[in-house]
Amino acid sequence: MRKLLIAILSALLLVSCGKPQDPEDGLAIFKYNESAGILTLDPIYAKDLPHIWACNQVFNSLVAFDDQMNLVPMVAKSWDISEDGKTYTFHLRDDVQFHEDTCFYQSALRQAQGPRYVTAQDFVYSFNRVVDKTLNSPGLWIFSSVKHDDDHYAFTALDDTTFQIELAKPFPPFLGILSMTYASVVPHEAVEYYGDDFRSHPVGTGPFKFQYWKEGVKLVFRKNPDYFERDEAGERLPYIDAVSVSFLIDKQVAFLEFIKGKFDFMSGIDARYKDELLTYDGNLRKKYEDKIELITEPYLNTEYFSFFIDPNDPLGPDRARALRQAVSLCIDREKMLRYLRNGIGEPGTGGMIPVGLPGHSSTIGYGYDLKRAQRLVAENHLEGYLLQLSTVADYADIGKFVQSQVEQIGLQCKMEVMPPATMRSMRSTCSLPFFRSSWVADYPDGENYLSLFTTSNHCPAGPNYTHYTNPKYDQLFDKALRCNDMEQRARYYTEMDSLMMQDAPVVVLFYDEVLRFVNKRVKDMGSNPTNLLDLRRVKIID
Repeated sequence: MRKLLIAILSALLLVSCGKPQDPEDGLAIFKYNESAGILTLDPIYAKDLPHIWACNQVFNSLVAFDDQMNLVPMVAKSWDISEDGKTYTFHLRDDVQFHEDTCFYQSALRQAQGPRYVTAQDFVYSFNRVVDKTLNSPGLWIFSSVKHDDDHYAFTALDDTTFQIELAKPFPPFLGILSMTYASVVPHEAVEYYGDDFRSHPVGTGPFKFQYWKEGVKLVFRKNPDYFERDEAGERLPYIDAVSVSFLIDKQVAFLEFIKGKFDFMSGIDARYKDELLTYDGNLRKKYEDKIELITEPYLNTEYFSFFIDPNDPLGPDRARALRQAVSLCIDREKMLRYLRNGIGEPGTGGMIPVGLPGHSSTIGYGYDLKRAQRLVAENHLEGYLLQLSTVADYADIGKFVQSQVEQIGLQCKMEVMPPATMRSMRSTCSLPFFRSSWVADYPDGENYLSLFTTSNHCPAGPNYTHYTNPKYDQLFDKALRCNDMEQRARYYTEMDSLMMQDAPVVVLFYDEVLRFVNKRVKDMGSNPTNLLDLRRVKIID
């Protein structure tokens, strides 16, 4: 009888409510899909955007870049740099708490002490994890300029709120490097308590804290109620209640779910549906204007083709340079962007440094000048010369376009499409004469692009796959690294970039753009040239 009564009452409750309550009802949840998947939530392994986006919700670094690429305080409230440019002293906030977690309450003493606040020693511990070779962090390189021997890096906690780093030699971009996810602060208690499972149970200081992860299905972060940042009115960030990440592998299916409103955000665009969403001029099609907001921003990514400069080239140095210049001059970049990329990107008429970074100049490279290109070919007797172009499937359309352009000036071009892994391997062993390349900034400083062309970075030891060498370029690079004045350093960068473009070891095609498609219910999404997913100030209006 009692069981029957309970059943009747339950049925009446369901009828009166209409349906069982959805646990998400009333919560402001930002939802997006990550088709590439996520393997770890440990920040020392955050080497690409999917992992950086996820870890950025959970962790903080000493400093950060805002949407205008200004370096701003984060856990460090201020810093000092010594006159010789080698000692960085950070003064930390004293109100930054790690997320509430079981790992901190293994004794009555610890429980009585209340919240676990970040100290300078936590940064010593966190940075030593990055450089610990047994952990194989791909971020080890970010501390290559730090003074060290085999067993010790110069990371020092002077007291609880003063943290110091000593470099082996001045390196002005170093402060910006410390904004990277690799340099996030983590608590030793969590790493020790969870061991290998720290990858799937992260504990940080960020605006959201870990809630749930069914790998390959769903990842959920919940709002951190103790987050230290506040808005201009004094309200604690973030505004939304949670972040939900799905893992649909098929981008076409994910796109359809986004159009239905199941996801709030989509970054970039796949060739299969770019014409559905965008006009040839890169504008959102009218039928989606009431549902979607398109946000565009210069992206710190330069797309280009590279030549391997062989000192034994039978053409000789002068004719080889003329060939490279002619190829750069014969490409109609505006036409390429309009018809192959729906207007996404800026024509690559400058050097390697992209739009948005100090040192960029739009006039030091090559515009479309067919007659000049033809003249260079004729004057240097290059008619019929065969270019061997290597690319990957995703860029085969651009490869075909370049192929047709160089044939206009009397050259031949044979294109080979190869798997990315094969291209990487052959490129690193100097086995490709002309090949597709791109460079996305690891940190927002022109040095990151220009270091690709220094003599000391020749492959296979470094990323100079062109083997470009110019003593004057190397001298300017050294000068720039000793210069702490950003404006002067930018002038050095422009001079270097201009010098290199005259020698034309690369054909700069275009500077990419961040492309964000955002559900209209999402407000204050913002964007930035590093394509970082920052949800601290996002609001959701249903």
